Amino acid sequence: MKLAIDARMINKSGIGTCIRQWLQYIHYDIILGNKEELEKFDSNLKHIIPFDTGIYGYKEQISFPYRKLSLAKPDILHIPHCNIPLLYRGKLIVTVHDLTHLIYPEFLPIKLAKFYFKFMFWFICKRADRIITDSQNTKNDLLRFFNVSSNKISVVPLAYGEEFNKKSKEEISYLYKKFSIPEDKKILLYVGNFLPHKNLSRLLEAFSEMKGKEDCRLILVGKAFEGRSKSNEEIKFGIEQLTIHTGIVDQEDLVHLYNLADLFVLPSLYEGFGLPVLEALACGTPVACSNTSSLPEVGGDVVNYFDPMSIKDMANTLYESLNKETASKEAIKEWIQQFSWEKTSQQILNIAQDVFKKS
Repeated sequence: MKLAIDARMINKSGIGTCIRQWLQYIHYDIILGNKEELEKFDSNLKHIIPFDTGIYGYKEQISFPYRKLSLAKPDILHIPHCNIPLLYRGKLIVTVHDLTHLIYPEFLPIKLAKFYFKFMFWFICKRADRIITDSQNTKNDLLRFFNVSSNKISVVPLAYGEEFNKKSKEEISYLYKKFSIPEDKKILLYVGNFLPHKNLSRLLEAFSEMKGKEDCRLILVGKAFEGRSKSNEEIKFGIEQLTIHTGIVDQEDLVHLYNLADLFVLPSLYEGFGLPVLEALACGTPVACSNTSSLPEVGGDVVNYFDPMSIKDMANTLYESLNKETASKEAIKEWIQQFSWEKTSQQILNIAQDVFKKS
């Protein structure tokens, strides 16, 4: 069985993390993407088909390397996102991470985008030989929006990288100076972007109303905060002195920031999976997150949940999570052990084998 994958998004967060892990464990025979980026990731990758057109829209459909891929003769093509090649005629496995675009269309930049995504998801349901979702919640969303057989959709949970683990105080102490973090304050950590469904505005308001906030700092990590001055909300709520923007950080700093934090917070209205929840737990950091979408599947009984629409509930949960143990270390360890990239990759291989046998 020859497997191919569209790996153009290898350097992105989220989907890029998945692609990097899959490439390690699945060993695809044919890889589509930017040759230079792929070889930086792994110089031993063999059959790379150059393809670096941006995602979404007609350009990637026109420039998709249909002929080169056809000559390479893969048995199955794995598309890790919803932007599948419309004219491809071979066997297809498609990973659908979430349906944010359909559930919160009001957050899309233009109205036309809603029709684009609705069509692409519909086409996936019709065309794909098998659909993989990261969570039962995303599978349920697909079944709710589209007339697709439940048997066609397989739930394969994501995992956390081996680098996410507990570090000593000595290893992480440099962060105080690097990001101007006061050493005598409790640290709340948010990792992500500024997209509306991430619900950051309510997190900022909840933090402003949290009891004892003066003894805390809220650290905001991600590209959205790179070189960004404090937002209007931070100023309006009077917490601009209590928040720290790190911008983009490398993987080592990210692991160490998870370790430094007293609490990791994810206030999203919707997540297809919620990788940061697992990453924080693997670093031994308590988590407080929304009780919506897939997050209860990822956090189980070892995290604290709040209603992401309720400022009061969020503020109270943040305070309680900082001051009361959520779950024992043993319970957390037992919970996260069920998530592994090796297991995830093997499940994808099993699905590919099943599709291959039915060809």
